[in-house]
Amino acid sequence: MAHYATMIGRDPDAMYRQIDIVGRTGTADPHLLVQLMYEELGRALRAIAAAIDSGHSEVKSQKSMRAIAILFALEGGLDFDKGGEAAKTFASLYRGARKSVIDATMSSNANTFLDIANNIAQIAAVWKSLRPV
Repeated sequence: MAHYATMIGRDPDAMYRQIDIVGRTGTADPHLLVQLMYEELGRALRAIAAAIDSGHSEVKSQKSMRAIAILFALEGGLDFDKGGEAAKTFASLYRGARKSVIDATMSSNANTFLDIANNIAQIAAVWKSLRPV
């Protein structure tokens, strides 16, 4: 329990976001889960860019791993039987974004992360507009 209290004291905003995500994903439908992953991916990518700009290599590494994990999860959730060409297109997109994140992490190019985040935000906006009623 002491560890939990220590974590809250260090970064209450991060702890709140984690609790919020867990709460929203506990009962979320698949469409909403993808939307939440897009949101979290965008936050991670922007955090990487900020970490590079401020010289926080540990945060850069942590958020890079998180972004890559989210991209793997998005790809892993694709249904190629039902999704057809769209699923193949998304898989290619996620693989390309993952490669870009890895390459940019190695070169510490903050602008690349912002570009990826902006591209994901555009996809997320379209995804959100397609929400089934």
